[in-house]
Amino acid sequence: MRILVFQHLPVEHPGVFRDFWADGGDEWVTVELDAGDPIPPLDGFDLLAVMGGPMDVWEEDLHPWLAAEKAAIAIWVRDLGRPYLGLCLGHQLLAAALGGTVGPMAAPEVGFTHVDLTGQGAADPLLAGFPPRFEVFQWHGAEIKTLPRGMVVLASNAACPVQAVRWGRHAYGFQYHVEITERTVPEWQSVPAYAASLDAALGAEGAARLPEAAIPRLPAFHAAAHRLYTNLAAVMTVVAGA
Repeated sequence: MRILVFQHLPVEHPGVFRDFWADGGDEWVTVELDAGDPIPPLDGFDLLAVMGGPMDVWEEDLHPWLAAEKAAIAIWVRDLGRPYLGLCLGHQLLAAALGGTVGPMAAPEVGFTHVDLTGQGAADPLLAGFPPRFEVFQWHGAEIKTLPRGMVVLASNAACPVQAVRWGRHAYGFQYHVEITERTVPEWQSVPAYAASLDAALGAEGAARLPEAAIPRLPAFHAAAHRLYTNLAAVMTVVAGA
């Protein structure tokens, strides 16, 4: 398949999914929106993957390209009806592009937490094989506040009730970071906005321990990401045949 990737920061890339895509013979084209890359024609792509970033969906005055990105997401999902995978900011952009609202959290959610599948999530083909509760990696200070019409919640927790969503049969968003690799935490700690949210959530000592704490969790996170990759391929086959 051909994948169009929207990035908002060079270190917020598809992570371990790049390995899966390379092994599967998939091709991807990266658009670095924060660097001024233009959005290409959407024809010819099978999946739109939208990554995270330090900006917020409402900051169009600081990042004017956000308006064009949200418009492209709406066209892709609503008009073209093609599969979408949004992570963190990409999850929030999906909701905003379709008419939902996103706003700041009372406190950032950073580090390792658990999420619980909803009834909709337990029945969703993208989350087939996932347990009712599982550990995830978080790094965000905003959340979806109101859902657009037609969007359902697939996973939740007390800190952030909208952890995973689906719109229609083909558009998915995850607030948590399924793409994590061994380089994710050290690279993100070098970003001032991320370092600030990390210190606010975990304190200086907790922030210093985070890279080491991530290492033993990576095999389980990678296995979960690969299951998502496999499930998404099956979903895309069904959508293409509909």
